[in-house]
Amino acid sequence: MLEAIKAAQIAEENGDVPIGAVVVYENQVIGRAYNQREQLNDPTAHAEIIALTQAAAYVESWRLHGCTMYVTLEPCAMCAGALVLGRLDRLVYGCDDPKAGACKSLYNIVQDERLNHRLEVTSGVLADECGELLQRFFQCRRSDNGR
Repeated sequence: MLEAIKAAQIAEENGDVPIGAVVVYENQVIGRAYNQREQLNDPTAHAEIIALTQAAAYVESWRLHGCTMYVTLEPCAMCAGALVLGRLDRLVYGCDDPKAGACKSLYNIVQDERLNHRLEVTSGVLADECGELLQRFFQCRRSDNGR
């Protein structure tokens, strides 16, 4: 999770929402990314999606069996769906997202029994640290917009 937090800090430095993600396979990071929506002007440039793309390129398959994603914020519906479609084994995330979370807060896509694949989920890992990044970012945004 510390690697995901480092990636999130890069997103913040680039003016994007500080969310970072890493994909681990056999104790090796094979995908590492941060939100790049602002940089790329791309609504799909979430940290999770970019990290999944990198991981799939590394293993030369869209099937990411044996992989774990670590992400600083509970994934949204798009990212949760991509995790299921990518067949990852496990998701570990920092803080819950009560407004858009699709792994616990609003939906539970990654463990929906109607789907053909489900992930093991661990939430709350370094949640305070992950949440503080987001709170600080949005506080700065609000104070900048108020000037």
